[in-house]
Amino acid sequence: MRSGVIAQKVGMTRVFTEAGEHIPVTVLKLGNCQVVGHRTEEKNGYVALQLGSGARKTVYMPKAERGQFAVAKVEPKRRVEEFRVTADAMIPVGAEILADHFVVGQFVDVTGTSVGKGFAGGMKRWNFGGLRATHGVSVSHRSHGSTGNRQDPGRTFPGKKMAGHLGQETVTTLNVTVWKVDVERGLILVKGAVPGHEGSYVKVRDAIKKAAPADVKRPGAFRKAGEAPAAAAETPAEEAPAATTEEGEG
Repeated sequence: MRSGVIAQKVGMTRVFTEAGEHIPVTVLKLGNCQVVGHRTEEKNGYVALQLGSGARKTVYMPKAERGQFAVAKVEPKRRVEEFRVTADAMIPVGAEILADHFVVGQFVDVTGTSVGKGFAGGMKRWNFGGLRATHGVSVSHRSHGSTGNRQDPGRTFPGKKMAGHLGQETVTTLNVTVWKVDVERGLILVKGAVPGHEGSYVKVRDAIKKAAPADVKRPGAFRKAGEAPAAAAETPAEEAPAATTEEGEG
């Protein structure tokens, strides 16, 4: 089981296929996603990688967190998450995970915090049908009606579906297709929508209900600390056409 990544949701756009069909995609950006710690069976009772992403100022950071990043020799991160992995999928501390960690056509699961929509009624929050819209109902057509029982038990049970806060919950979208990968800019384009608003952080990892492709990199695609980015292949310049001269008549 490989590690996932922490990505920032840039927004949505669309791409066109060769047949002219447009595909809605969500752009996810890897903002210097690095390994900041290990969790081992001997010390912690489980095996996991601790990843960090995004830049963060240290002025408001507790000393304990600053010391943790200092030990790992990694710049302080805005978002830190753990990913359970197998023992053979450990990545060195300080390594930066690259966008080609995933391959085009692969299925992934994306976890994020849904957009908060404030206080919502029962019809919007739970898809209730509402009360009658004709006779017998007076200015309460969208209310959810009775919520309790008779004198026994004489109360509303906890967990009853009622009006309340909608959104701002952890949501996982399963089996999202990776449409395109841009390693140089650290972008991952996935087909369709994913939870969260623009600028929010999401967790992306291999789908649990779909088998990973055989050509995925194991334990992952990463660049060790101190390594320079791979230089892009230089394109040879086109040869200039040979100059022709016209001989004058003598």
